[in-house]
Amino acid sequence: MKTTELFGSMVFDENTMRQRLPKETFRQLQRTMKNGRSLDINIATVVANAMKDWAVEKGATHYTHWFQPMTGITAEKHDSFITPASDGRVIMEFSGKELVQGEPDASSFPSGGLRATFEARGYTAWDPTSYAFIKNGILCIPTAFCSYGGHALDKKTPLLRSMEAINRQAMRVLKLFGNQDVTSVKTTVGPEQEYFLVDKKYYEQRKDLLYTGRTLFGAKTPKGQEMEDHYFGTIKSRVQAYMKELNEELWKLGILAKTEHNEVAPAQHELAPIFSTTNIATDHNQLTMELMQRIAKKHDLVCLLHEKPFAGVNGSGKHNNWSISTNTGVNLLEPGETPYENAQFLLFLCAVIKAVDEYQDMLRLSAASAGNDHRLGANEAPPAIVSMFLGSELTEILEAIEQDTSYDAKEKELMRVGVHVLPKFQKDTTDRNRTSPFAFTGNKFEFRMLGSSASIAGPNMVLNTAVAEELRQFADQLEGSADFANDLHRLIQRVIKEHKRIIFNDNGYDEAWVAEAERRGLLNLKTTPDALPYFVHKKNIQLFTTHKVFSEDEMHARYEIMMENYTKTLNIEALTMVDMVRKDILPAVSKYAQQLADTALAKKSLSPDIDSTYETQSVKIISQLSASVFQNMETLEDDLVKAKDIADFEQAAFYYKDVIFSDMTALRAVTDELESITSSQVWPYPSYGKLLFGIL
Repeated sequence: MKTTELFGSMVFDENTMRQRLPKETFRQLQRTMKNGRSLDINIATVVANAMKDWAVEKGATHYTHWFQPMTGITAEKHDSFITPASDGRVIMEFSGKELVQGEPDASSFPSGGLRATFEARGYTAWDPTSYAFIKNGILCIPTAFCSYGGHALDKKTPLLRSMEAINRQAMRVLKLFGNQDVTSVKTTVGPEQEYFLVDKKYYEQRKDLLYTGRTLFGAKTPKGQEMEDHYFGTIKSRVQAYMKELNEELWKLGILAKTEHNEVAPAQHELAPIFSTTNIATDHNQLTMELMQRIAKKHDLVCLLHEKPFAGVNGSGKHNNWSISTNTGVNLLEPGETPYENAQFLLFLCAVIKAVDEYQDMLRLSAASAGNDHRLGANEAPPAIVSMFLGSELTEILEAIEQDTSYDAKEKELMRVGVHVLPKFQKDTTDRNRTSPFAFTGNKFEFRMLGSSASIAGPNMVLNTAVAEELRQFADQLEGSADFANDLHRLIQRVIKEHKRIIFNDNGYDEAWVAEAERRGLLNLKTTPDALPYFVHKKNIQLFTTHKVFSEDEMHARYEIMMENYTKTLNIEALTMVDMVRKDILPAVSKYAQQLADTALAKKSLSPDIDSTYETQSVKIISQLSASVFQNMETLEDDLVKAKDIADFEQAAFYYKDVIFSDMTALRAVTDELESITSSQVWPYPSYGKLLFGIL
């Protein structure tokens, strides 16, 4: 099948709807999808029947309401299309009610106290803005997930609410500039996905990878990434075969997989899609991660999505390329050709600058996780300090506006915003800054802090809502202005003056930046427990409740869930370390020491002149290190027992950060040293060398 025929073949998309739905039904469904209007149940029944017929023709026998609970992954409960007929046979049916609403058991999903455990009822509601698709022979209907009481229990519902919020406020601003033809504004996202591939046979021998997704132990290999020969290097045949099948399966689902290449670290790769509307991009990224892992196994590989699966080499992130566009095709973060377009661009740019400065805490915590704590600030990813990169030319322009001075036009066409003279902007006039957490790249912002396994729903929900708030303030100030041009200029000037501290165009890896950021008053939230409490600060609760993205109860619930998730993650890792050391590593090393000792004794029994320095010294060093490993393991075990007595989820999270993680680090250091002098023939786990270079 040709790629053009393959693409979207498993999606109930607009073309399929047009072919299979009556014209009036199609028209009403399109109105619902584009304008968010409610859909009559009778229309839903017609859509459901056509969707069922299409799915059955594609081989589907079941359907599911596919949703994204607060676990960070997706969930689905399969129901068959079969309905008993009077003659004892069955028919295939799918009603409008079944399409629009489902009722999965909600009792075992994280709720953060929004409902009691015994309260099982939850509801899924169809999101018609995201197309239904067939996956593994199942018709998947993208849905939102809420409790019996109406609280959002998922990641999609707040995201959709945030998209409505930024649409409302952006439309107010656009009307001030005379954009009468614009009827809606949407944010768009292109998430670049990094990942590792390892040989399945080695993965299955590592308890740490099986239980936690990352290596808890592992001595460094003689060669890592220092030769810089993997980045954009020739893709190995086995990996290329995997990428080919991955692309085909993604294309079937209408996912715009575009770019693939080797990343910096050995065994590391990246896939990047073309931009999509934010909620669709979120759905697609969840599917991408799922397919990456499933298809890898078909090639006897395993796809690792952990942010830091290997110490000593780069971890994996997810670069969230975010922009704002109108339904008429105008990118509001792209400099224009006229003074009118550039004035509008500057105002939207200032909204983002102000949002990132005022809600830097929310952006930081939106990327926070136990896995990402290993990566941020490690000279391979942006620092944990949120800042913005705008490039030298755009920064100079903003400085000129702030100071009411003329800008060196550099022989470019001049324009006027208010009373100020500015040049015509050029696209992509400055180099990228890979050390910046939030970088302007010509017509979009690249939010680089996200971890590779994260759902992009949270960070984009924060971005949408924060920018919506700034646009709301701008519209309040400019609506009814008697001198729009001058008031606009003064507003832009004030925003630049008050929020320029967030702009930083230099090296984010430089230690001097930490001190400079502190002088500027920027936050440096190094770990997840440090960042998460900001979620329930008064100003942030006010932000999300004002724009009806969250209720206050929903925010406190998510705070509790995220803190508990951090604690649970470290607890599983710590228990896994103890299990590996006690059951495998120490017994193997003890056996090895015995072999060395036996060899030394055998040499001496043959002749006192035979040198046994290697065996004798090795036994001594191994014994000392083994004793240290055992002591560190016991310390970790004792501290884990103490953790059980901490009832408060906040105290527990900080205890795991300060005590348990420190114990784990100490245990790893001495165990890795022990591995480095132990024969590979007796060490119980595949080495870093096999994991990172084992795919031939």
